[in-house]
Amino acid sequence: MADLIHHVLAKTFPSVEMAAFEIASLKAQLEIPKGVVHVISDIHGEVRKLRHVINNASGSLKPLVEKVFKDEVEEGEIKELLHLLYYPTEILHRNYKEFKSEEERYNWVLLTLQRMFRVIREIIKSKRRKYIKHYTPKEFRELFEVILNFPAGGHHDAFLEIQLKYIIEVDLDQSAIRAAARFIRNVTVEELVVAGDLGDRGERIDGVIDYLMKQPSVSIVWGNHDVLWMGACLGHESLIATVLRVSLRYRRMYQLEEGYGILTKALETLVEKVYSDDPAEYFKPKRDGEREEILIARMQKAIAVIEFKLEGQMIERHPEWEMDQRNMMKQLNLEKGTVVIEGKEYELLDKNFPTVDPAEPNKLSKEERECMDRLVQSFTHSATLWKQMNWVTDRGSMSMVRDKAVIFHACLTLDEEGEYDRLTIDGKSCSGPEQLNAFNAVIKRAYRKGTEASQEDKDWFFYLWAGPKSPLFGKSKMATFERYLLAEKETHKEPANEWFKKLDDHDFCNKVCQDFGVSSGGLIVNGHVPVNIEKGENPVKGGGNAVVIDGAFSEAYGDRGYTLILSSDGESIAQHHGFKDAISVACSGEDIIPEIQDIKIYDKPRLLKETPEAKMINTQIEALEGLIEAYLSGEIAESGLV
Repeated sequence: MADLIHHVLAKTFPSVEMAAFEIASLKAQLEIPKGVVHVISDIHGEVRKLRHVINNASGSLKPLVEKVFKDEVEEGEIKELLHLLYYPTEILHRNYKEFKSEEERYNWVLLTLQRMFRVIREIIKSKRRKYIKHYTPKEFRELFEVILNFPAGGHHDAFLEIQLKYIIEVDLDQSAIRAAARFIRNVTVEELVVAGDLGDRGERIDGVIDYLMKQPSVSIVWGNHDVLWMGACLGHESLIATVLRVSLRYRRMYQLEEGYGILTKALETLVEKVYSDDPAEYFKPKRDGEREEILIARMQKAIAVIEFKLEGQMIERHPEWEMDQRNMMKQLNLEKGTVVIEGKEYELLDKNFPTVDPAEPNKLSKEERECMDRLVQSFTHSATLWKQMNWVTDRGSMSMVRDKAVIFHACLTLDEEGEYDRLTIDGKSCSGPEQLNAFNAVIKRAYRKGTEASQEDKDWFFYLWAGPKSPLFGKSKMATFERYLLAEKETHKEPANEWFKKLDDHDFCNKVCQDFGVSSGGLIVNGHVPVNIEKGENPVKGGGNAVVIDGAFSEAYGDRGYTLILSSDGESIAQHHGFKDAISVACSGEDIIPEIQDIKIYDKPRLLKETPEAKMINTQIEALEGLIEAYLSGEIAESGLV
C-alpha cells in the first residue's frame, strides 16, 4: 500500500526538491493559528438574511477593517468600505452614478482596490500561497498580484497604472472590485457549517441552497426539514405531501413553481372536484399573498388529508416503529365527528372529510391517487431539485466534529433514564454516535440509487422527519393533525426528548463529546429549538459546554439568528437581527452588526498542530518523507529534474 501511495504522490511531486518543499510548507502550516469556522443553523429559507450574514462574515469583517485602518481613515470611509465588501453590486451601482470624470473614477477605483488589498494582506498572513492562489480569480490574477505586492514587489508604476486604466476603459473595474470583495469574504472564513434546516417557513429554500453552492467551503449537518425535502426528491409520497402542505401554509409556492418547476395544478384539480364548497376555515395560510386565500386553504386541507392517510399507510408498514397512536385516520369516528387521542375522545373542529372511507380510512380516493401520481412525477423529474438535494446529501452528514465542537442538528435521543435510546437500523440495534453513522449509511445509499432506492430506505427519511426516536426531530410526536383539527391546546404539545434537559449538565455534555472523540474541553452545538430571548433564555446552556444556535432566523420565528464562531482565539456566538434588504442598507448607510457573546477565550491562539486536523497533515508529511526515501534509494525515479 505504501508503494502505491508513493507512486501516486510522485505524479504531483516528481522530485526530491518538490516533495521537500511541500513538507517544509506543511510543517510551517502546523505552526500557524487554526482557520476560522462559522456554524449557522435553521436558516429556514431566509436567503436575504443568509446573504447578509455570509457577506459580513458574521460581523468579523468590521473589527478587522477597523484594525487595519486605525487612526488612518475616518469612520465614514471605513463604513463605506465595509458596505462595499458586504454589497459590492449595490454600492457600485450607486457610486458610479456620481462620478463626474474618468480621472475621478480612476482615483476612486485605485484607492478602493489599494484599501481592499490592505485588508487582504492582513487576512493572508496565516495562509499558504497555494490556498490564496486557489481563491484568486484567474482573470484578475496578475492585476491582483501587482496590487498585493505594490510597491514592495518592485513592480514599475506602469504595471498598476496602465492595467487599471485599461480595465476601466473596457468597464471591467466593477468586476475587479466585486471579485476582490468576494475574495476577502472567501478567505476570511475557512469553512461555513450549516447545522440543519435550510428551508420551510421562510421565502425560498432553492435560493438558500443556490447561494450556499456558490460559497467556497460549505458543509451541511442535516436537520429534519432537510431530510423532508431530500426524501420528497426521491419520490416519497408522504414527504411530498408534507412539503406541499408546509409551502401552502406559509404561502411559499414560488420555491416549488419557479424554483423547481414543480407543477401543482393536479392539486388544484383535486380541490375543484372534491373541495369546491369547503370553507376550509382551519386551513387558512399564515401569510397574505397574491392567490385567493380560500383556494390556498382548500389546497392545504386537501394535501393535509392525503398526508395523514399516507403517514398511516407507512406506520402500518413499520410496526417496529411503535407509532400506532399516530395513525390518525384510524382514530376517526366520522359519524360522531370525533377522534381518539391517547385514549381520550375529542370533537373535531372540521368534520368534512369527503375522501375518507370509514372502512379503509388510509386509502387514497381515485382523485387523490391521480393527484399524487402527477405530483410524484413532477417532484422526481425536477432537475434543479435533484441537483440541489444531491449537493445537500453529498456535503452533508448527521453530525460533524470541528476541533473541539461536536455539531448536530437536534439531539442524540435518550430514554427516560437519560441513557442513549436504541433503534434497529439495517438489522442492527444502535444508539448514540453509532446510530448517527447508521443513518448516514442509509441516506448516502438511498441517494446513490436515487428514485430506485428501496421503500424501506425512503421511509427512514420520514422517520428522521417526525419519528419519536429521531435524532433530527427530538420529540415524541409531531402534532400536525391536532394543531389543525382540535381546539384543546393540551393536544398540541410535542413533548421534547430528555436530551434537551441534559444540556445544562456539564458532566453529561462532556461525556457526549468524549463519545465523539473530543477528549477534553468539548462543546456540544445544537440547532433545532429556537432560543426564546424574550423569556430570558441564553444560547449557552448552564453547564457552559453546550450551545443552542437556533436563534429564530426565520421571520416566522422571530427574525434573529446566531452564528457560532470557532476561531484560534476562542469560541463566541454572534446574534443577528432582522434587516430589510441590501439596497436599503446601502442607501441608509446603516451597519447591521451582530452582538457578540464570548463562550470561551483561549489563553493563547490555538495553533493548527493542536487540532484534530494536524493528524491528517502529519500523515501527509510522513507519506512525503517516504516518497523522498524512495527517490533517494532509487526505488522510484525522479521525473522533475532539469
